[in-house]
Amino acid sequence: MLAAMAHRGPNGGEILARGQAVMGANRLAIRGLGDTHPPLIEDDSGIIVSCNGEIDNHRELRSWLEQRGHVIDRSTDVAVIPALYREQGLAFVESLQGVFALAIWDPRQQWLILARDRAGERHLYYTIADGVIRYASELAALNANSRHIPQLDADALAGYLGSGFCSAPQSPFVGQYKLRPAELVIIDRNGVTQRRYWQCPLGRTRQVAPRREQFDTVFRNAVFRQSDIDVDYGVLLSGGVDSALITAVARSVRPHTPLTAYCIRFSETSFDEGEPAARIARQLGCAFVPVLVAAQDLPATLSDLIETTGELLADPAWIPLALVTRRAAQDVRVLLSGEGADELFGGYPTYLGAHWATLYAALPEAVRATFRGIVQRLPVSDRKVAISFLLKRFVQGQELDALARHRLWTASIQPGLLRRLGLELRAMPEQHEALAPLDAVQRHDFERSLPEALMAKVDRGGMRHALEVRAPFLDQNVIEFAATLPGRARVQGLTTKTFLKHYALRYLPRSVVNRRKRGLSVPLASWLREPLFDWARSRLANSRLEETGIHTDAALRLLAEHQSRVSDHSRALWTLIVLSQWLDWAALRHSDQLDASETASAPCTG
Repeated sequence: MLAAMAHRGPNGGEILARGQAVMGANRLAIRGLGDTHPPLIEDDSGIIVSCNGEIDNHRELRSWLEQRGHVIDRSTDVAVIPALYREQGLAFVESLQGVFALAIWDPRQQWLILARDRAGERHLYYTIADGVIRYASELAALNANSRHIPQLDADALAGYLGSGFCSAPQSPFVGQYKLRPAELVIIDRNGVTQRRYWQCPLGRTRQVAPRREQFDTVFRNAVFRQSDIDVDYGVLLSGGVDSALITAVARSVRPHTPLTAYCIRFSETSFDEGEPAARIARQLGCAFVPVLVAAQDLPATLSDLIETTGELLADPAWIPLALVTRRAAQDVRVLLSGEGADELFGGYPTYLGAHWATLYAALPEAVRATFRGIVQRLPVSDRKVAISFLLKRFVQGQELDALARHRLWTASIQPGLLRRLGLELRAMPEQHEALAPLDAVQRHDFERSLPEALMAKVDRGGMRHALEVRAPFLDQNVIEFAATLPGRARVQGLTTKTFLKHYALRYLPRSVVNRRKRGLSVPLASWLREPLFDWARSRLANSRLEETGIHTDAALRLLAEHQSRVSDHSRALWTLIVLSQWLDWAALRHSDQLDASETASAPCTG
């Protein structure tokens, strides 16, 4: 299992065996560059701790614990966890700030504790079979050298086809589970106990007038703590306000630290943000390293990412993210990124729809029908964030409530296309709380697509090359501040991220702050029509798709319609292509395991 995750930790790793527990970890040294190797063990209690992550408030916790008589190893930030657990019991995780997927074996209680950080920046899978508990940060490692050949989970795959990812607690395999964000799992002889130790405060916190000075303190502290490390770090910079603001604040809180900005570039003009990013880097005094991504990079990179991580993820930005981190890993071990700003401060174009859909629904049906007819006749565009694409999604969901409409707008494969592929529609979980439309869609994104898609992309893409990507916007104090903002401070009229943009003006020029949002997208629509057409056709003809219930002839018809510009099916096609590649990996991995189990001379335990 450790060998399967060697790419995550090139700075050493060990296996500890104590009684019923065999625990291992690979180390990527970020804080503390000494000879300490995980896992950690307390000699007097026998408690073993394995942690993938960074504890940002380790200095404050160490000081408090030492005042209470604990002797804490200073060579690593995660050394505070065993003593904190002994002091606070299961409540210990509530005191941790940072990113983490951790495991604690307590021989006194005879239980295993698993936990995932609040925003789900790190991932953790587990399974139980024949009285053995296995856990790992990646699905490929969880299935490494296993004698059990798991079955595909039909419900999880249906969820993937709709959203582009598998939502926790599901994984693509039956009996293999993923912790939810902010979840604590206790496993002992009595079974499995799960509880959430923190909840996203969006829609649950009293909203107050925005206070920029207070936020400045909160945000600067978040950037300062995440850059309080013992290795070189850089920034992932686009031409947008989120990454530019992080870059500017990083320069401000650590003015004497050299900073390099890494940027993804495309030859396609409407997708490329290299020029504005280069200008920002020059203005802020950063070195600038562009990384050009081309169509021919996709097949091999996708295959590599799936093979090494086992992740089933339909976000095409996973590919350029992995390529830019591969280049950055030649210079640095950490990148600061703008992930989380859109979900917390109201940055996505679909959030405008949460407001305007209510007004649109009040129009006479004749007016809406006329508008719908005009929108449906708009030509297909290959441009990034095309208005025609957004408007077509808008009118499709006009009869739905805010959350169902948002799910339709952001779906990887629309319900009509699922039916064409021969699949049954699966009912989505209902929203149980009465929330304002904007609160409902933002919290949905924060709790589902952010951890399970965006942060999976970031973690798997970066750690493929032993590079950690941190997101200051996902600092706990930043999250809890953003939850206090009234709706008009997030989205107002046709303006998104109202408060954040006003705040950013103290660090950035107006031209950067008011630049139209573009985000990290890939020119899939044009690439699937020409340079990647033959590859896409071979992937969609994969007979393993048929085994999951997908009609490959229907999938190939979608590709033909896309090539002839009848419709833009790029998102649906990519979702199917990734699934096809992943099914090949799963079949090969389990074939290898079956061969190994048939020749094994003795059963394996772990």
